[in-house]
Amino acid sequence: MSDAYSAIGALADPVRRRLYQYVVASDVGVGREEAAREVGVAPHTARFHLDKLVEEGLLDVEQRRLSGRTGPGAGRPAKVYRRSVAEVAVSLPDREYDLVGQVLAAAVERSLGGAALEASLAEEARAAGQRDGTSYDGTGGELDRSAGALADRGFEPQRVDDGLVLRNCPFDALAREHTALVCGVNHDYVAGVLDGLGCTRTSARLDPGRDRCCVRVEATDESASRG
Repeated sequence: MSDAYSAIGALADPVRRRLYQYVVASDVGVGREEAAREVGVAPHTARFHLDKLVEEGLLDVEQRRLSGRTGPGAGRPAKVYRRSVAEVAVSLPDREYDLVGQVLAAAVERSLGGAALEASLAEEARAAGQRDGTSYDGTGGELDRSAGALADRGFEPQRVDDGLVLRNCPFDALAREHTALVCGVNHDYVAGVLDGLGCTRTSARLDPGRDRCCVRVEATDESASRG
């Protein structure tokens, strides 16, 4: 992969950036024609920019039949583009290692004074979330404001049914090595954000899944789900 500056520079082109944003918003990946149609450019233009994003390490590509059929008559496999697992500094996707580092450092400092480390981690993560929730000045219902505050920290919230799926873990590299620890911090942080926002009809729960954050935000009654 090219260096980080080259990768970030690849997104300076507005068409390329829109294509990148469309591809990474998909959980299953997209073909060239679909991406071109959604962004409003010719297929050959989309192919040029998508392949450049692959070259820079910002997207991965696989061969797949978009029809979903197999066997004779199913057609040739096509290129399907999806978000790369690689991280780029100045980060794409967003990473917030400073935040989790501050939580861990504060918890360790408290434990050195005799407090239980596990309880200190939970309290510090929740307090960090409460600060972010309290300082968020967006408007709307509980789910709208929760999505806005969590988007500011790079969680990439997406409305699903009566809640939010968080499509990005801002602490991904740590979560891969210390899953239980970081998922606990994530849960307490998100719960703290909801507290800071004053949410009374919305909750956070652990819901681990592939290629997303381990926490899900859910409306606990019908009025919150309309927010």
